[in-house]
Amino acid sequence: MLDSVKQADIDHGTPRRESTDTVKLEIDGFEVAVPKGTSLMRAAIDAGIQVPKLCATDSLEPFGSCRLCLVEIEGRKGYPASCTTPAEAGMKVRTQSPKLQALRKGVMELYISDHPLDCLTCSANGDCELQTQAGVVGLRNVRYGVGEAAGAHHCDAAKDESNPYFTYDPSKCIVCNRCVRACEETQGTFALTISGRGFEARVSPGQDQPFMESECVSCGACVQACPTATLQEKTVIELGQPEHSVITTCAYCGVGCSFKAEMKGTQVVRMVPWKDGKANEGHSCVKGRFAWGYATHADRITRPMIRASIDDPWQEVSWRAALTHAASEFRRLQAKYGKDAIGGITSSRCTNEETYLVQKLIRAAFGNNNVDTCARVCHSPTGYGLGQTLGTSAGTQTFESVDKADVIMVIGANPTDGHPVFASRMKRRLRAGARLIVVDPRRIDIVRSPHIQAEHHLQLRPGTNVAVITAMAHVIVTEGLVAEAFVAERCDAKSFADWRAFVAKPENSPEALQDASGVPAAELRAAARLYATGGNAAIYYGLGVTEHSQGSTMVMGIANLAMATGNIGREGVGVNPLRGQNNVQGSCDMGSFPHELPGYRHVSDSTVRASFEAAWGVEINPEPGLRIPNMFDAAIAGSFKGLYCQGEDIVQSDPNTQHVSAAMRAMECVVVQDIFLNETAKYAHVFLPGSSFLEKDGTFTNAERRISRVRKVMPPLAGLADWEVTVRLANALGYPMAYQNPQEIMAEIAALTPSFSGVSYEKIERFGSVQWPCNDSTAEAGTAIMHVDRFVRGKGRFFITQYLPTDEKVTRKFPLLLTTGRILSQYNVGAQTRRTENNRWHSEDRLELHPHDAEERGIKNDDWVSIRSRAGETVLRATITERMQPGVVYTTFHFPESGANVVTTENSDWATNCPEYKVTAVQVMPVQQPGHLSAWQIENQRFVREQQDLLDARAEASAAGD
Repeated sequence: MLDSVKQADIDHGTPRRESTDTVKLEIDGFEVAVPKGTSLMRAAIDAGIQVPKLCATDSLEPFGSCRLCLVEIEGRKGYPASCTTPAEAGMKVRTQSPKLQALRKGVMELYISDHPLDCLTCSANGDCELQTQAGVVGLRNVRYGVGEAAGAHHCDAAKDESNPYFTYDPSKCIVCNRCVRACEETQGTFALTISGRGFEARVSPGQDQPFMESECVSCGACVQACPTATLQEKTVIELGQPEHSVITTCAYCGVGCSFKAEMKGTQVVRMVPWKDGKANEGHSCVKGRFAWGYATHADRITRPMIRASIDDPWQEVSWRAALTHAASEFRRLQAKYGKDAIGGITSSRCTNEETYLVQKLIRAAFGNNNVDTCARVCHSPTGYGLGQTLGTSAGTQTFESVDKADVIMVIGANPTDGHPVFASRMKRRLRAGARLIVVDPRRIDIVRSPHIQAEHHLQLRPGTNVAVITAMAHVIVTEGLVAEAFVAERCDAKSFADWRAFVAKPENSPEALQDASGVPAAELRAAARLYATGGNAAIYYGLGVTEHSQGSTMVMGIANLAMATGNIGREGVGVNPLRGQNNVQGSCDMGSFPHELPGYRHVSDSTVRASFEAAWGVEINPEPGLRIPNMFDAAIAGSFKGLYCQGEDIVQSDPNTQHVSAAMRAMECVVVQDIFLNETAKYAHVFLPGSSFLEKDGTFTNAERRISRVRKVMPPLAGLADWEVTVRLANALGYPMAYQNPQEIMAEIAALTPSFSGVSYEKIERFGSVQWPCNDSTAEAGTAIMHVDRFVRGKGRFFITQYLPTDEKVTRKFPLLLTTGRILSQYNVGAQTRRTENNRWHSEDRLELHPHDAEERGIKNDDWVSIRSRAGETVLRATITERMQPGVVYTTFHFPESGANVVTTENSDWATNCPEYKVTAVQVMPVQQPGHLSAWQIENQRFVREQQDLLDARAEASAAGD
């Protein structure tokens, strides 16, 4: 704990410069050596010599406007700003002199003359750089007066409180430009500017609009950059300054941002992105920065509950009673229906250690391999496709690697909404000159945004990914663009020869496939040439690749393309899946699939099994268990009767909701472990209260394979962390677990998993994070770039990627294709973000459709429309937008009442059963009466009200104490 309580970060004033050349100079009589290009300010601060500053900060390029950092340089006239003056060999610099003192004091007098003197009651008191620097320069009085006494002033300017998370008080603005520069350089939104000139200059969101009416995305970069109380978190205004901080990891997307949880006792005051975090380097998004209030929301359930039927009220019981009851029910079901009648689902939101224990409980205590995870419905094709081609089920690069990319191809991902912190880094590289290819049915934001324009947008029809990637391969092969030397050295010759012959066929040309894909052949050819010849080329992809009937084929097609062009094994290239949840990579690593033990080793391998059997003291079933869809089918068939579901909401997130609900009703004992009574918990017989990321210790693994610490900043509201609950359940089942802390669990993981054998909490503390593989054959901190000299599987293997149209086809009855995705302010099924002020940006799921399709159907913007498929029907409001192409509609799935997955079907990937969320044939029509709901929505409203009433009627049962 003490190691994670960090002192205030040192601000070096200007960014670090990378150079092999060193410059030696003298500052205040001390010899200093710095990399060429380093500013005098940074050179001084690196040497422990402080220079006054207000407009300078080391996350932004120097600006030179505040004039506090003036220095003297021997042999030169004037007083240059140290932030904008590079260090040169032989310089002799003075940072303090009577003249510099007078100049700085005079500058500070001007600032203070137009600044409210309410320091004692100001929310930034104790964390205000203006206040600090006024003391540093020795300001004791202001000759010009302050506010009205000084004449014209801004001290009574009105405060903008429109944003739910922070305020903008222009009366305290010193026009240092840091917020504007942060919005441009760090975030890349360009939502802020300086309005007015001279004395009237002030920061302006948009065109002098309130923040909530501007293009601001509330990432918090401006708040972080502000040196005064001009931009201030509302939690700080309410609670005051924090008194300590703990480094932890965000619990939202797969970027895995590091944060300082700034605390008062056990109360979070604010979350501040940690500048030393390897994944985010001090940046954040609206979710991680501000949307953490769900952790203490009134909807949290903190007492265990049981009931005999989902039609009965809940009874609050002790932990011992709940766990004893759950274990007894599971054993009863196995005795009655057989050992395989029960199973479990691990969570991609829980820690590696917690996930490991759940799959261990299922294999060792349940005695079967009926374990699965939410990666089944998102990135399971990534695991299969990359495992087959490259030999490992994970991305190849670090996020930092994009800084070296010359060409970036984004396929089926919307990083500005789904992975915004990485998107900001990507946009920074694009503004610096990298070229962009986007493959997506929608015109997503990154296709065209401030100072960014995709060179090629391949706006394909949903379901035709494989046609597009195979046609690109055709161009590369037939036009002689293959990296022959790389392929000859690194790849399997026979599989490459077979692949080359296949993709070269005329039927795989862009011209032959353009009618199917909807992508003009000339545009596709130009994109393929750019990818193959544009220098370092990196592919980033998301669920628009995997959630298809040919998801695994497409992942293999992407790997084929990267290998054929030599874009693997160095900085700036690679195959990079953008993972959707905070620990979806870790949940896969930990053995959450029914056919794999931790480390992606097949359960049928007797040698692997033997190592786990020796450690766990049980015999492990060599047969793979049921996947999630198999569990549902078996439940309806009557052979699967019990489920332990930790931290996943399968009723809302899985396709064909009515089928899932029927399966849940068919089970006799559903045990849900979560922080809220989510949609799945409404079908539960036992509810075990979970703990939020703020209440637990452990690790998350992000999309870079980066393992970072999660640290407890407050006690679990329910009294137990998730790992402790699983340990107690295992013991109640008769299988002993005796861990004392998550560190012991990680030690067991490392001992049994070769790719994790070098991972330890001590090492993570030293390095901040490590990346698997991390063992004796890697660097001490693990592996940043995969497949540098050889592929994990030895020789890279090419696979034939024959395009097969999906079974989900448009017809006269269902003439449109529905595809789904996420939006910036909400996260996954919305259980967390819906309980925050993020609803101010997105309070409902809406259906996007093209103006042509809307006009054909008489639909106007904001009209209620029916979306009907062969699986079901729901009703949403319409948004008419040219982001869509004709014939394609789109919605999000963040709100359970929307029923987006009532419409999606049971179609799935051929290799992994990953659902085909991205292609559903639908009809969209206006509803006759405003507020009309589908039959499912009416029934769901009734069911939700009933379950809420049963929750409200819960009573405390008499039971043995804990």
